[in-house]
Amino acid sequence: MSVETEAGQMNETGGQINTMGQKDKLVEDIKSVMADAQDLLRKAKTSGSESYSVIRAELEERLSESIARLQDVQEELKVRARSAAKATDTYVRDNPWKSVSYVAVAGLIVGLLISRGR
Repeated sequence: MSVETEAGQMNETGGQINTMGQKDKLVEDIKSVMADAQDLLRKAKTSGSESYSVIRAELEERLSESIARLQDVQEELKVRARSAAKATDTYVRDNPWKSVSYVAVAGLIVGLLISRGR
């Protein structure tokens, strides 16, 4: 079973999967592309029409690279979600009474919280 922590996700063997670092890198990549796009647009405003096509090609290339990275991250997240769902399914099948008791306790807590709110 996987456990989510602040630094990332712990897998079944206790090894840490560094999701926070990947998220930070992705955010930095997106910020970099946005800054590059703004810079290239500023250059396009001040340069002639012949350099506009070069700037446009450069921007399109950078955007294509960013889209490819985002697609890679999306695929990785899909794989992780499937893995987590499979691990949860396996746990529930291997420990049905524990699972039922966890759900019962959660239901009891939610019921108590709702009844206190009234």
